[in-house]
Amino acid sequence: MTFTELMEHAAQGFDALGAGVLVVGLLWSVGLALRTWRSAGGRPAYQALRESFGGVLLLSLEVLVAADLIRTVAVAPTTENVAVLGLIVLIRTFLSFSLQVEIDGALPWRRAVTSGAVHIARAAGKAREASADGS
Repeated sequence: MTFTELMEHAAQGFDALGAGVLVVGLLWSVGLALRTWRSAGGRPAYQALRESFGGVLLLSLEVLVAADLIRTVAVAPTTENVAVLGLIVLIRTFLSFSLQVEIDGALPWRRAVTSGAVHIARAAGKAREASADGS
C-alpha cells in the first residue's frame, strides 16, 4: 500500500466519522429532546434539541474539514484541488459561524468563546435539571 492510498483511506475514515457523528448526534439530540419534552414541555425540549444538535453539526463540520485537508494535502495536492479546498473551508467556516450565532443568539465577540462540546454539555445539563424538577 502506497502513502497516497493510505492517506485516501484515512480521509475516507474521517468522512465516515463525520457522517457517524451526524447520525449518532441526531439520535442522541432527539432522545434528549424527548426526555426534556416529557419533563418540562415543548419549548425547553425544542431548545435542548436545537442546542445539542447545533453542537453536533459544528463537531461534524470540523471532522469533515479534516478529511478534506488530508485528501487535498496528502493525496492530490494540485493547484485546482487546493483552490477547491479553500472554497470548501470558506463555506464551512461561514456555516460554522452562522450555526454558532444561531445557537448562542449573539455574535461571538459579544459572548464568551464556547465550543460545540459546551453546547452539548449545557443541553444535557438542562435536560437533567428538567428531569429532576419533573420527577
